[in-house]
Amino acid sequence: MHYYRNMPRIRAMTFDLDDTLYDNGPVIRQVEKKLMAWMHTHHPVTASCPLSWWQQQKQSLREEYPEIIHDVTQWRFQSICRGMQALGYDEEKATAVARDAIVEVLYWRNQIHVPQETHQVLQTLAEKIPLIAITNGNASPEKIGLSSYFQQTLKAGPDGFSKPHSDLFIKARQALSCPAGQILHIGDHLRTDVAGAKLNGFSACWMNVGGTRSLSRAKRSRLLPDVEIHQLNELLLLVE
Repeated sequence: MHYYRNMPRIRAMTFDLDDTLYDNGPVIRQVEKKLMAWMHTHHPVTASCPLSWWQQQKQSLREEYPEIIHDVTQWRFQSICRGMQALGYDEEKATAVARDAIVEVLYWRNQIHVPQETHQVLQTLAEKIPLIAITNGNASPEKIGLSSYFQQTLKAGPDGFSKPHSDLFIKARQALSCPAGQILHIGDHLRTDVAGAKLNGFSACWMNVGGTRSLSRAKRSRLLPDVEIHQLNELLLLVE
């Protein structure tokens, strides 16, 4: 644990999910693999379209509608619609395909291995202070066995613009009913989590898993966190 500045008493915590409480990289790779297999099986016209082609559909959608990035499920849904229409499906049929595809995506999106340490730390923390999950992604704490630790889960899209925008932080502070500075936000991302927390008055904890990254060399480093940890159980030192 490394402190960058003095911290107030921590009365509540908010948590990012992906790559903070579990390794999300393998999950996303699995999602893409399973979705492509499903598309090729149920809609053979897509067999000639590699993953890079679908990524281009997402990128072009983002360029035309920048705000779509704040809801990753809707972004994928619309990109599938666009792709299927480019392959000759009419709007109604493309929409139906996208609707079915999203069911497949969300199933695999929630096939996540959560380390036992994460469960143990969250359980201990939840017995002492209120916890809220704040995520830009579309993993479901209910489906991955984490919901019992959180008083609430706030998601970009349904609950507002994604971090580092203020929407989710404001809602979390209102729900926790304590000064923003006494809420510690824990996350792996230096822009969305650390900068987002600091810009909204929260205390910020950078989850640098295993200490493998250097803050001084990180391109996304804009604001110093209050504290840096390398493993989740270090958080237990911050609560009475």
